[in-house]
Amino acid sequence: MKKLVAEFIGTFWLIVGGCGTAIFAASNPDMGIGKIGIAVAFGLSLVTMFYSIGHISGCHLNPAVTLGLATAGKFDPKNVPTYILAQVLGAITGAALVYLVVLGKVGYQIGSFAANGYEENSPEGYSIISAFITELVMTFIFLFIILGATYEKAHKAFSGLAIGLGLTLIHLVSMPITNTSINPARSLSQALFAEGNWALPQLWLFWVAPILGALLAGAFYQFLFNYDPIKSYKVSRKGQNPQLR
Repeated sequence: MKKLVAEFIGTFWLIVGGCGTAIFAASNPDMGIGKIGIAVAFGLSLVTMFYSIGHISGCHLNPAVTLGLATAGKFDPKNVPTYILAQVLGAITGAALVYLVVLGKVGYQIGSFAANGYEENSPEGYSIISAFITELVMTFIFLFIILGATYEKAHKAFSGLAIGLGLTLIHLVSMPITNTSINPARSLSQALFAEGNWALPQLWLFWVAPILGALLAGAFYQFLFNYDPIKSYKVSRKGQNPQLR
């Protein structure tokens, strides 16, 4: 239960910190943080949670990450459904809080509410094919960073920083294309509150592409590092943290 609570809180903070920055501060002329500030905010949200709850739950905060780690043999598959549920609920709660605060500003237009989209709903008008490729590749790279940074021979003291900076860089690359998802829970939470009827019909892409990218990364990790998932699972059953091996 502690792990699920940690995932809930961590994903909640990722949405409040990342999407909240996009909604409250990015367009504020006095703040002047722009899209670079949004990218940094997502990275900082992840880094702060990694060092806060990483030792409890592994700090996945993302259904695609959970599935990718399970594919790589670094997470028990039987815990995948409950992790994803905790992440989705945490994300929706975070988005609901942001929405509640937004309603307190007179004349504020909800607009896209930092939701993800393609074609006419892409920030720069990118096609569905461009959006799918971007989300798949960016999630693949994100999982590869996570798996590499937490590898048994890596310098784990800096793994959280590497993962957070990776998320920041991914946002800098892909925000103009899809507003950056690589996280199905993040996409769902914002789509629920976006104005209009466009976000939910486009949500499928931001579940399918990230999950596919994560699964490919998990499989590639095993191939590249000659990883033995059965051995890793046996080690994890002895009480060690399989996410950080």
